Amino acid sequence: MVRLPGRPVSRPPRSPGQPRAPHSPPRQARGKGGKGVSRPGVLRSAVTGRSVAGQVFLLQVVIVLLLVVSAVVAQVLQVRHDSDREATNRSLAVAETFANSPGMVAALRSADPSAVLQPRAEAAREATGVDFLVVMNTEGIRYTHPKPDRIGKKFVGTLAPAVAGGTVTEHINGTIGPLVQVVVPVKDRAGTVVGLVSAGITTAHVGGAAHQQLPLLLAAAAAALALATAGTALVSRRLLRQTHGLGPYEMTRMYEHHDAVLHAVREGVLIVGGDGRLLLANDEAHRLLNLPADAERRHVLELGLDDETAGLLTSGRVATDEVHLVKDRLLAVNQRPTDLRGGPPGSVTTLRDSTELRALSGRAEVTRERLNMLYDAGVGIGTSLDVTRTAEELAELAVPRFADFATVDLFDAVLNGEEPRPGTALRRTACVGVRKDSPLMPAGERIRFVATSPQARALTTGQSVVGARLRDEPGWRAQHLERADQVLAYGIHSLITVPLRAGSLVLGVANFWRAEKPQPFDSEELALAEELVARAAVSIDNARRYTREHSMAVTLQRSLLPRTLPEQGALELAYRYLPAQSGVGGDWFDVLPLSGARVALVVGDVVGHGLHAAATMGRLRTAVHNFSSLDLPPDELLGLLDELVGRLDQDETPVTGGAVVTGATCLYAIYDPVSRRCTVARAGHPPPALVHPDGAVEFAEVPAGPPLGLGGLPFETAELELTEGSRLVLYTDGLVEDRERDIDEGLDLLRDALLRTPGASPEDTCRTVLDRLPARPSDDVALIVARTRVLGGDRVAQWEVPSDPAAVSEVRASVTRRLADWGLEELAFTTELILSELVTNAIRYGRDPIGVRLLRDRALVCEVSDSSTTSPHLRYAASTDEGGRGLFLVAQLAERWGTRYTPHGKVIWAEQPLPRDPGAREMR
Repeated sequence: MVRLPGRPVSRPPRSPGQPRAPHSPPRQARGKGGKGVSRPGVLRSAVTGRSVAGQVFLLQVVIVLLLVVSAVVAQVLQVRHDSDREATNRSLAVAETFANSPGMVAALRSADPSAVLQPRAEAAREATGVDFLVVMNTEGIRYTHPKPDRIGKKFVGTLAPAVAGGTVTEHINGTIGPLVQVVVPVKDRAGTVVGLVSAGITTAHVGGAAHQQLPLLLAAAAAALALATAGTALVSRRLLRQTHGLGPYEMTRMYEHHDAVLHAVREGVLIVGGDGRLLLANDEAHRLLNLPADAERRHVLELGLDDETAGLLTSGRVATDEVHLVKDRLLAVNQRPTDLRGGPPGSVTTLRDSTELRALSGRAEVTRERLNMLYDAGVGIGTSLDVTRTAEELAELAVPRFADFATVDLFDAVLNGEEPRPGTALRRTACVGVRKDSPLMPAGERIRFVATSPQARALTTGQSVVGARLRDEPGWRAQHLERADQVLAYGIHSLITVPLRAGSLVLGVANFWRAEKPQPFDSEELALAEELVARAAVSIDNARRYTREHSMAVTLQRSLLPRTLPEQGALELAYRYLPAQSGVGGDWFDVLPLSGARVALVVGDVVGHGLHAAATMGRLRTAVHNFSSLDLPPDELLGLLDELVGRLDQDETPVTGGAVVTGATCLYAIYDPVSRRCTVARAGHPPPALVHPDGAVEFAEVPAGPPLGLGGLPFETAELELTEGSRLVLYTDGLVEDRERDIDEGLDLLRDALLRTPGASPEDTCRTVLDRLPARPSDDVALIVARTRVLGGDRVAQWEVPSDPAAVSEVRASVTRRLADWGLEELAFTTELILSELVTNAIRYGRDPIGVRLLRDRALVCEVSDSSTTSPHLRYAASTDEGGRGLFLVAQLAERWGTRYTPHGKVIWAEQPLPRDPGAREMR
């Protein structure tokens, strides 16, 4: 009979005089009544170690003893570590608290710091439990000490890092034993270090309580050792009872007899434990299941069995004559759990070869495989909205499960998102095979099928074509005689061509080729091919439609973004725009030259993707262009833009089917190269980054206004004074934020990228920053890097004008002399006319003070300022009017003119083109 491991074997009673079986346990190992062994027997067996139970007992006692010793040693080390860390933390907390206490700076600067600080230091030391609390100057001369005779002497320790503003922590052996001392700086409001504070405590004072727990730990360890030894004795007693006191040699001989019987039967036997591991498999089971030699003690799922058989073995359920196809055999499987009567968890499985049912099971397996393939097609084809990738998924699914080679040919118009045009050439979009060296036309080639080919017939009729034997298909060979001979010589002998139809459109053809299997394609396989292609055609058409809409949106977005940046001399600019991985968004940017050689930079982002986001972006960009022509401050411009967004889609609501603006952000900055000031305001947008000429990077502190469209809240501005050569970095949130990281982490990465570009040009800065982004980001990215220039004093001239008409002639003379110095004598006459009209109007209608300023940039700019807020208007004067023709004359002489308002009044300006390039295009 077969005996399961770990369970006693029932034997018939032995007659008098019959010899004992070789594998029977010795009688002296049994207890009273033959039911067990006595406790003295357990102890003797454990001490001697002759039995298996005794060896286990000794081993477990040694292991428990080692664990107890390890726990005691670990506790001692932990006590020492905790004492050191507590001493450091307490000293640092006391020193920092006392250094930052009220009146500390004043006391250090008083005439007698020791008189003020010594009582306070001693009180703090006694209250906190530290061993010393010393206050000293930056040279280390003590003002306080627990021992007054040491006041005025130099402190022993490292002070340089603390004098520099840092914190010093030292572990030393002092006169009072091993201790930890901390030195921290005392800073005034300006951040200057005016003194030092040191606190220290011995580790013995901190860890004393922990050392007192060591005897308790040792007592607990001794108790644990005693309990573990007693428990081990009980376990060994049970093991001794189960093995009947047998020694290793006797147990080995007994199991050898059992194995001989187990492996002699012609039925596979498997024993699987409750954890799914194979405990035992006889020789027949190894043969039927083709198990590896080291199968025992491995998990059933690691034995290379098919999923169905492995699932049955790990389930432990009851099975009766279940038929399983394993490799080329049909096996009848019976399975029963082993824990029905209190046995160990697991199951016993028997296997019987039933290969005569193979033919019937084979057909069922083919049907199941085809159903699985159709299911995989439903979930595996069309995972992306990419026409080429969808075609590749169809070919990859078919090979090798259905065909040895698969090719997909689509019209070029389909690849571009357009509707197919019959009669045009196709392009091989996908080519997948079991081997890479096939003579089939590779992917990417253009094909024009002849009328007799199976592909052309499928495209024309919309019906599938089967070329069961390609050698006998003259129409297929006529496509390319030389390549056809190569295909036949390669071993490809059968073909199915199925048109890719989506409604009334034929998008292309799918071809399935057979080479490895000698049988040609049959009608059942044709039906399967048509079902696969029908599912793929829907996905390809969806990808085509998406490609068309995406191309339209990208075209619209590109047309709305600036193609080139306008000429200006205040900033050296570089920019980048990266579209999102899927769809187009509403990120945008612009550079707007303003009056007075100033330049406005704007970056914005419309929430969402698609045509509506791109169109909204275009409307906002147009609005900013219009508002900037009014020369408004950034906060006022954002206020107008916020009001516009609030009204933008008031007639488009979800009820009427229109898409509404779900949010927009914007940052608007104006840089003046004369004053080097940059005025910035933002509406829900990330702050700009500023790279100083020395390479330092900071994010400008610009008040964060609400996103556009909320309404009701004002915006605030921040003024930055920029050193010449500074780089201002404006960007959208796609650069610093995505699904895998938050904006704080993105800002840190941007800072690190900018720190790696000290002194770099804006173009190099853009390249370095974008190198850290993925090839196709998940959101649109707009980036502008602007390096500042300065309009030097030799290109700026300004005068104060008294409110007297007689002063006009003096101003004209001064301007004429300055134009001569600049080599612009050709503009002297027109400039005098313009200046005369503007200054006369300011004197007559404006208010003091009145100023005149000339700027020589890419154009000659003449500005007249006064404190009045009344703006002049251009009009036609009647023939009887005495005035009213001045601004008309200015408009005719100047290329551009206008008015901008300032906090103190207004400025009327006029620009004239330079007659030649006098070398003023690049600011110094």
